[in-house]
Amino acid sequence: MLTYYFLLAYFLLSYLLLLTCLLIIYLLITYLLLTWLLITSLLLAYLLLITYFLLAYLLLTYYFLLTYYLLLTCLLITYFLLGYLLLTYLLLLTCLLITYYLLLTCLLITYYLLLTCLLITCLLISCLLITYFLLAYYFLLAYLLLITYYLLLTWLLITYYLLTHSLTHPITHPLTPCSTVLLQKLTGSQLAKKFPTFYGTRRFITAFISACHLSLP
Repeated sequence: MLTYYFLLAYFLLSYLLLLTCLLIIYLLITYLLLTWLLITSLLLAYLLLITYFLLAYLLLTYYFLLTYYLLLTCLLITYFLLGYLLLTYLLLLTCLLITYYLLLTCLLITYYLLLTCLLITCLLISCLLITYFLLAYYFLLAYLLLITYYLLLTWLLITYYLLTHSLTHPITHPLTPCSTVLLQKLTGSQLAKKFPTFYGTRRFITAFISACHLSLP
């Protein structure tokens, strides 16, 4: 009976020891699992932190690169705009200079053409005046030559008539005072100036002969 109780106590102690061992093993397994979970969580957190830092680094790098490229692009665009504005300014200045010189050249050419036209007009007016005065001088000279011709013709006719009359009539029949006055009037300068176109015509000769015949005794 005592042995039975010892065995039963032994089995109970063994059972308790086993339960204690199992409980300790369970606790160890739980501890190991918790430790593994904590280590895994730490690893995951570490990986997340590394990923975050890598992403932050990449984002910062991309941001700085993007900012750098944007600034570089802005500087290049500004440089090209300044070059374009400078080129536009130079082109406008060149166009203005060319326009100014062309206008100045056109004005000078127009001025010289007008001056040349005025000189040509003055020369033409001078030529016309000289031509007018030469024609007037020519007509005056022709008029004087015509008067001289008629005066010579009248003098020749009077001389011819006097010679003919002196040959056909005796010297004892001189001219009367009336015929002498008539001859003086016919041969005078006032009658020649008043009636130059009347000398040398048939009407003048007929009137002169009739007057001479009437003046004879």
